[in-house]
Amino acid sequence: MELLNTILFFVIAIFILVTAHEFGHFITARIFGMRVDRFFIGFDFWGIKLWQKKIGETEYGIGAFPIGGYVKIAGMIDESMDTEYVNHEVNPWEFRGKPVWQRLIVLAGGVGMNMVLAATIFVGITAIFGESHTPITTPAFIEQNSPFASIGLRSGDRLLAINGHTVRYWEEALDPEHLGSGMLQYTVERNGAVLTLKAPKDILSRLNESKSIGIRPTMPPVIDQVLSGDPASKAGLLPGALITSINGIPVTDWTEVVGIISKSAGRKLSIKWMHLKTAPEGSLNAAMILKNGQSFTTEVVPNQTGKIGISLRQTVETDRIMLPFPQAVRSGLQQTWKTTALTVQGFAKIFTGQEDFRKSVGGPIKIARIANQSAEQGPVSFMYFVAVLSISLAVINMLPVPALDGGQFVLNAIEGILRHEIPFEVKMRIQQVGMAILLSLFAWFMINDLLNL
Repeated sequence: MELLNTILFFVIAIFILVTAHEFGHFITARIFGMRVDRFFIGFDFWGIKLWQKKIGETEYGIGAFPIGGYVKIAGMIDESMDTEYVNHEVNPWEFRGKPVWQRLIVLAGGVGMNMVLAATIFVGITAIFGESHTPITTPAFIEQNSPFASIGLRSGDRLLAINGHTVRYWEEALDPEHLGSGMLQYTVERNGAVLTLKAPKDILSRLNESKSIGIRPTMPPVIDQVLSGDPASKAGLLPGALITSINGIPVTDWTEVVGIISKSAGRKLSIKWMHLKTAPEGSLNAAMILKNGQSFTTEVVPNQTGKIGISLRQTVETDRIMLPFPQAVRSGLQQTWKTTALTVQGFAKIFTGQEDFRKSVGGPIKIARIANQSAEQGPVSFMYFVAVLSISLAVINMLPVPALDGGQFVLNAIEGILRHEIPFEVKMRIQQVGMAILLSLFAWFMINDLLNL
């Protein structure tokens, strides 16, 4: 089931991104009177396609290989390597028959639409759900062996400042802009002492190599529901109970509880928990239970699937602050700008050797895995991932590599400067070299993803 979900959400993400990108080329070409022969989402290698329909002069379709897409504009050298148009005179509806400035806009249309998509998602999330504010008073949970654990952060630390700037909310603490700065250091409070911990320069590489970010607000293991007939119910565990230790091992976060129980199928566990005799009106939190709760110890045997039949109660207080629409637009655009700047900085560090190329990039398998993980956290998280990936796609396509939009842009700009067309044979060889580079990189990404599973 997990594999099917991974494939499904990968296909959905790619479908959204490619549709937006290719529509950017399509609509700008149509605005300038260029004939668009094909508009395909997914590649139809060897003629294999899921759907096609010709409307007017354009054939629309969905290819069977969901790893990209293309718009075939008449009179343009592209990934189709179509050379038929070379044998006839230039027609006014062809790409090559239009002024250079129009061609450049069409080439930039895909990147522009990806940026518009990202901004729309960020603005939409902020306008509909408001800004999320989680007080930084909630202590940190640091996953073992994560990049943040390696720099000395520990679960239970309370974040005070980042790079000397006081933080009030977790959303500020997890702002991607911090990761792109040349220096990253955290000021934390631990057992009454204030510590300053410095992150390594290759923190982005380490995070990309890791399967998760590894830092978040602690989610105390307070039980919300106890399923009737399951081991927890039979053992006497109650809703509203706070689990404090399992087999003598202290636990402070829900993931620690799940990790221990899931690995103990069929084995007896001694669970220590606390419970309030009289539940308070309103919200319930771990501090209340620890201060006024009664302590119990219960023996539970997880079933063969490593579960005891309990679910988490959300006790981390997060406020959603609704903004007037103009402010929501401003906030969404700021998120778009910050994410774009971070992405560009990330690529700059890769190309200058400050970040490990192998650890910093990911192919289809890694993207699919992250798509599934984000979808599991809810539709908002998934759409946020799509927005970030859309910006990454835009930045990649701006690179001046033959066969990418950036490479085509450079060639057409050179033609504008020279005031004549570059010989067809030269452009075709450049395109072929570019396609060979892209296919080689794609194969390398696949192998790299498999090696890092």
